[in-house]
Amino acid sequence: MRRIAVAALWLAVGGLGACGGGGGGDAGAGADAGAGADAGAGAETGAGAETGAGAETGAGAETGAETETGAEAETGAETGAGAETETDLGGEVGPGERACNGAAVLCGRRFDEVAFATAHNAMSNADDEWVFPNQGHGISRQLEDGVRGFMLDTHDDKGVAMLCHGTCLAGSEPLVDGLGRFRDFLDAHPDEVVSIIFEAYISAEATAAAFEAAGLTGRLHAQPPGAPWPTLGELLDAGTPMVVFTDRPDGGPAWYHDVWEHAFETDFSNQTPADLDCRKGRGSASNALFILNHFLTDPVAFPELAESVNHDPFFLDTAEACEERWSHIPNFVTVDFYDIGDLFAVTDALNGLGTRPLEPAPRPAPEAP
Repeated sequence: MRRIAVAALWLAVGGLGACGGGGGGDAGAGADAGAGADAGAGAETGAGAETGAGAETGAGAETGAETETGAEAETGAETGAGAETETDLGGEVGPGERACNGAAVLCGRRFDEVAFATAHNAMSNADDEWVFPNQGHGISRQLEDGVRGFMLDTHDDKGVAMLCHGTCLAGSEPLVDGLGRFRDFLDAHPDEVVSIIFEAYISAEATAAAFEAAGLTGRLHAQPPGAPWPTLGELLDAGTPMVVFTDRPDGGPAWYHDVWEHAFETDFSNQTPADLDCRKGRGSASNALFILNHFLTDPVAFPELAESVNHDPFFLDTAEACEERWSHIPNFVTVDFYDIGDLFAVTDALNGLGTRPLEPAPRPAPEAP
């Protein structure tokens, strides 16, 4: 009965903008996609809609915070797999040694070789009383807890760039204020790299203006086309610890990266655990970054849905199966209700900070899309 009532209310408020659209449509520019929609660039999917870039997306983020998540993940102790290791896999930091995103070994890893704990529709949260929230806590708390990838939806509300999910009636915050939370965190944590994937319903110009007003423009990495991604240490040394993607580039600044030119995702339209089967969504499998959409929507996000998929061994087994399927570490491990289950243990394991070897396995040629 609860789901029926929620579905009715969900439809009444316009389906929350198709649950996070890509830059204006289903799978392309404004529907629930990954990087701009729950599917691709306007549909609920991995990088920009209700998943990645402001929408649903799904690939992981390194947490930097040792969090016991039901799998006793101590950054190099028991991870979601529950196995102990005597070997120092890089989670420990010696005196005077730098730790990038919480681990010294990650300083030498390229951006595309690191898993980041990622929050889907990160702005939509229960603490701030959003309707049908995707997260329990707001962006500042997510950052402090170890989330390093953020899918955010942007909308225009009477000429003001806002963070909203589908409709600003369900909850909202000025984009410049939300970005200020990232600025404050980076000021206090100079060894952390964070990423945003926007599902954008505003122009690149409006987005750039918000970054400028928030004092973040000088901290944004611009990835040269075709060049290898820098290491986390190189990003930090350059003073550019923030990487931004969008499903609607609109000829914006060089740092405003087209997510589907750089990433691919697993499908975002999942209602049951069995649906999380690693099938590909938007983006070419030859792209350098992999968004793992690990969340359920029926018809919106619920904590009990997160409970059913965010715990090990299911979570880590699924992530590793998708890594094997696509011969690529999941870079943005994306979930709803990040504080439920084993997100941080899973990203630690994917990064080799638990029971797996540090060196990435050789990558065979990707399967055809």
